[in-house]
Amino acid sequence: MADETVEKRREELLRKMKEQRGYTLGQWEYMAEKDPDFMEAYNNLYTKGLSDGNALPIKTRELIAIAILAFRGRADGVYEHMKRALRHGATKQELLEAAQTMLVPGGAPTFSVALKALMRIEQEETKEEQ
Repeated sequence: MADETVEKRREELLRKMKEQRGYTLGQWEYMAEKDPDFMEAYNNLYTKGLSDGNALPIKTRELIAIAILAFRGRADGVYEHMKRALRHGATKQELLEAAQTMLVPGGAPTFSVALKALMRIEQEETKEEQ
């Protein structure tokens, strides 16, 4: 019975993570299987850091995360967080201007990572429209 309870808890945690983010990663699924307590604590921190705060709305927090991920060269992370920012009210113009802002402190590679993610989103939208 304990195994069923742990499995249900793991499934619920992963469902909640996918709902919040719009995606899950294989490594999260692995960790949730190996140590659901740790993964739950990680998810609580993620949720607290990237949800509405007292002063910053989700979309603003996402723009900050996008800039840091772009600086680190994390193209897939930039793409996923851009999609999440859009779901939470950001516009493509705001994403573009955030990318422009990244150019000076982050350099051309950071700017490029952000632009490629935005281009990917727009290409997907164009395919969906056809």
